[in-house]
Amino acid sequence: MQQNMWSVAEVEKFIQEGRILLVAGEEGLLSRLPAGNWLGGTIPYFVAPDKGGMVSQEQIFVTDLTALATEITVAVYDQNTLGKVYTDAEGSGLSFIIVPAASQAHASFALNAPNYKDFGCRPLVGWVSGVHLSDLGKTTPKVFDGTTGKAYEQEAVVMHVTLPAGKSVDVGIINLFEQGDGDILTFTADGFTTTDVMVNGVKENFADYITRNQLDTKLPLVADYYGALVNISFQSVEPGGEVKLYAPVFTGIRYKLAKPVSNYAEAFGTQLQINSPNTKSLAFSCNCILNYLYSSLEGKKTDPFVGPITFGEIAYQLLNQTLVYLEVHDV
Repeated sequence: MQQNMWSVAEVEKFIQEGRILLVAGEEGLLSRLPAGNWLGGTIPYFVAPDKGGMVSQEQIFVTDLTALATEITVAVYDQNTLGKVYTDAEGSGLSFIIVPAASQAHASFALNAPNYKDFGCRPLVGWVSGVHLSDLGKTTPKVFDGTTGKAYEQEAVVMHVTLPAGKSVDVGIINLFEQGDGDILTFTADGFTTTDVMVNGVKENFADYITRNQLDTKLPLVADYYGALVNISFQSVEPGGEVKLYAPVFTGIRYKLAKPVSNYAEAFGTQLQINSPNTKSLAFSCNCILNYLYSSLEGKKTDPFVGPITFGEIAYQLLNQTLVYLEVHDV
């Protein structure tokens, strides 16, 4: 599988050859690509095979799926139709999804994916597209339907892939975190923002609780979603006001702050070593922007994992502060 950084001219050549591609890069670069068999999302952060973690506004990261797909269909979903993403994939082996950060589709998918019909019946992997951190609030993340070349701000774009005979895929998640031993936190409303929290059943202002207890917001909230540990990462804390999160909290779920990590970069590197798959079987991976920042990954390699750095990872549902990857196996 080809996973690397390429110029616009090189990617254009791949598309004209009929290759099936996932691409990530700045909006201005992706908008120059011709129509073809590709799916794209905006982001300028990557881990490249040769340079490691890097920011590039001149090159595009390409994951070549040609050997993995006998047939593809690309579909655009809005917040109201995204619930069909699993049922529409009937007959395919897996689906890749890209969702623009802070979009209507992002909110809908984050809140509702586990309740979709046929949820988890086949692999759904992908990422949340973003922008350079200095452009937050100024530039809108986009996703591209490469079959038409059209960009979307509010919708998700999905590539349903039919696998070759004799091939199967597995989705892997590397999560640095587990629940700590602190208070049990619950919430009275679902959402990406919250003002109040129930601390062991007692209502408090969440921002004040975080400040008073000097909680390290590099550590996410961790919930046990029916056997799977899911991180809810902090975006911002306004004293006495709202707490903004990169994924939604849900009512009826018990959260705890993650167990402390003494050295984020070392702990993350150890998890990569423990969980690394066979390089030959690795077809795709993406890593969270928070792992990139908190592990100071610029200029560092995360072998065998390369790929876009994202505003959220998708493995069946929305994840935060994880690394998601896809392996291909012979049946």
